[in-house]
Amino acid sequence: MTETIKVGDTMPSGSFGVMTKDGPGSMSTDELFSGKTVALFSVPGAFTPTCSMKHLPGFKNESSNLKSKGVDTIACMAVNDVFVMDAWGKDRGVTDEMLMLADGNGDYTKALGLELDVTAHGLGMRGKRFSMVIKDGVVEKLNIDPEGFKNSSAECMLGQL
Repeated sequence: MTETIKVGDTMPSGSFGVMTKDGPGSMSTDELFSGKTVALFSVPGAFTPTCSMKHLPGFKNESSNLKSKGVDTIACMAVNDVFVMDAWGKDRGVTDEMLMLADGNGDYTKALGLELDVTAHGLGMRGKRFSMVIKDGVVEKLNIDPEGFKNSSAECMLGQL
């Protein structure tokens, strides 16, 4: 089992699936994090109730406030494929205020040590609900919700910036 990432750690190298105007593409961690301040949040699954009704909308609604406090990029990640992440973003009205990142096989989530086993509920391996502020590839703030939804909210992150 991978050690859980912590404040002060450098983000592991990897890539994410992203939808481009030409179809599925990828984005490297260097492209995402290098020279930027990134607000990254992760949800257990697209289209799930708390993720769709609270977590993603919170970051969408607070995007201008986060950016006014120095965040360059807001990114939503889930262990879902690029088609699901794209459809979910469109369903939730996401435009250019945030990136929708697919961690299709959960490889990046595993590298962070933040995987969530929900096989008992028929959902397989997913990612824990978390948020982090990353400056030039280094974790500056990390908020993990062991259960429920509180620590990883956009409002909580705003209070930390």
